[in-house]
Amino acid sequence: MHKTRLALLIMAAGALAACGESSTLQVSDGTGPSPKLPEPNKTLIPTVNIAPAIGWPDGAKPTAAAGTQVGAFAEGLDHPRWLYVLPNGDVLVAETNAPPKPDDSKGIRGWVMEKVMGRAGAGVPSPNRITLLRDADHDGVAETRTVFLENLNSPFGMTLVGNDLYVADSDKLLRFPYQPGETAIKAPGTKVIDLPGGPLNHHWTKNVVASKDGGTLYVSVGSNSNVGENGLEAEQGRAAIWEVDRASGKQRIFASGLRNPNGMAWEPQSGKLWTAVNERDEIGSDLVPDYITSVRDGGFYGWPFSYYGQHVDVRVTPQDPDLVAKAIAPDYAVGPHTASLGLTFAEGNTLPAQFAQGAFIGQHGSWNRKPHSGYKVIFVPFEGGKPKGQPVDVLTGFLNSDQKAMGRPVGVVIDQQGGLLVADDVGNKVWRVSSAK
Repeated sequence: MHKTRLALLIMAAGALAACGESSTLQVSDGTGPSPKLPEPNKTLIPTVNIAPAIGWPDGAKPTAAAGTQVGAFAEGLDHPRWLYVLPNGDVLVAETNAPPKPDDSKGIRGWVMEKVMGRAGAGVPSPNRITLLRDADHDGVAETRTVFLENLNSPFGMTLVGNDLYVADSDKLLRFPYQPGETAIKAPGTKVIDLPGGPLNHHWTKNVVASKDGGTLYVSVGSNSNVGENGLEAEQGRAAIWEVDRASGKQRIFASGLRNPNGMAWEPQSGKLWTAVNERDEIGSDLVPDYITSVRDGGFYGWPFSYYGQHVDVRVTPQDPDLVAKAIAPDYAVGPHTASLGLTFAEGNTLPAQFAQGAFIGQHGSWNRKPHSGYKVIFVPFEGGKPKGQPVDVLTGFLNSDQKAMGRPVGVVIDQQGGLLVADDVGNKVWRVSSAK
């Protein structure tokens, strides 16, 4: 059968599957320290429920929580996904998308998934640059922008230690010299370590944060598949957070079994490292909840063999019962298929009091849940270094009445003035949330 015709038939069947398989629980049921975990709903064809990416109409913007307001900090960007604030207040934004990964789209299934992701807004070429945004008059709008770094390879995470700026490309960690106040770096980067990449690079985003003393770097590396279907040999060093000694470059696996960790941040009271993780797909609209969790040194969090502790995923063969027995249940679920990517803690923000202590989370939004989930920024309150209570919506309204995506939030960070910045890679903007005047 002709490849295009077969692909269209598969997509049509996927649409039928989406109609037949839908959630029986609310997103809130899959949220909190003890989410509901129904029996897996393994269908012949996975649920596909895309919110087509259309961008924002003129004058439109997300809906901000009561007591706050939102405006565009920067517009006209090219697929902005991740943010970092420099000590002088300048904001770095990684304009980036997936690198070429030809082996990830092989076969009919891979080809169809490539088309699905394109319709969801993830099919544009990667700009491969980091842009600097400067709000010199502190009015909440960046007046100037410059190309800070270019000719990268799908950059994502960024962190500054002293005068060393670290950038996590899709296949390596780089170090660049930085001088305070400069608006562009022309010096070539120095490779610190290689990271898993290559022609099969399913979860390509790599993030990096530094320890408080600056001596250690932590790098997140997502899995190379949904649940190991490409073989466990393709998962070496993946689904993990690496610990890298900054002086020597020596590295080790700090924690594993984390399907796709993206956001990483230090919880200010406990001092513990936390991460936001995308869990697995294709066992129904209600499974598996994405989560945020503290990360233990040497901890194993289940992927691919189990989820949420010892809930075995029977699709994975061979199994590893000894490893499953060690699997740590995450601290806090943030809803199934929400694609929770961004994570930053509230420290230093000037929003209303309800946002004083906790974590902001950018939820990129589902493509395989009916009805949709995510497509918003939420706040999880904390007390004593741990989540407490239900999430609060911070920014909503990224889907229009036709369930099309005007925007999709990704990275979140607190700026020097205490506002919350949100990268929107479909709307091509950086939004800024501040207290209402």
